[in-house]
Amino acid sequence: MKMPVPVALLIACFLWAISFIATKEALKSVPPLTLVSLRLIIAALCFAPLLVRRRATIFAGGPARLGRLFVLSLFGTGLHYGTQTIGIQYTTASNASLWAMTCPLSITLIAALFLGERVTVRKAGGIALALAGVLTVLGPDLIRGVDLRSHLLGDGLVFVSIFMWAVFTVYGKRLNAELGALELIGAATAIGALCMLPAGIWEMWSLGFSPDQATPRAWGAVIFLGVTCGFLANLLYFLALVKTESQKVGVYLYTIP
Repeated sequence: MKMPVPVALLIACFLWAISFIATKEALKSVPPLTLVSLRLIIAALCFAPLLVRRRATIFAGGPARLGRLFVLSLFGTGLHYGTQTIGIQYTTASNASLWAMTCPLSITLIAALFLGERVTVRKAGGIALALAGVLTVLGPDLIRGVDLRSHLLGDGLVFVSIFMWAVFTVYGKRLNAELGALELIGAATAIGALCMLPAGIWEMWSLGFSPDQATPRAWGAVIFLGVTCGFLANLLYFLALVKTESQKVGVYLYTIP
């Protein structure tokens, strides 16, 4: 990756920060599972040329590799986006973004347990300092204004989705060495799109929803989520994950709030 790792991660986190707002806008006229299906299909289409060129590498590992990719896809695309999108429906975009602060802590603990990445005093101090910096920038008025009781269900679902992303990051780091970042995130996105498509079709049928009922602003949000978040941000994130430890990558998620 020619782009410096910090620049790539900051761009990815900036796009993900906007994704909470874009999701909230899209949900005004698009049901949640349909929204997730559409954004994953758009992202998968962006990855399609890469997947066609490198299909031999992706399928080289046989059923065992495809099984691991399926598990990875659940935690990083289908279940992650589905849980988060439904959660955002029942909470505010700002509340949802604040829960992103828990992700670096989760990544650190999971990476230490399953990848053997050491949690040094310097790393722990850096995480604590970054967290303190985020809270200072947000300010006491905004923090006091966060209403958890009124959004308990939504906040809980967003928290679960953030934890899934932490698992996705650590598990993806392990598969990165075996498969490569481009193939890994491309295949995971395509599998996620295929898995979510039946759920999206069922939701559209059960609610009597038709794509022409979505507003132009909602379609703009859906396309943004698919192209910039599902494709570009994820690609930059995993390319950075090749170059450095998952704990160090996770710290950049503090910039999202």
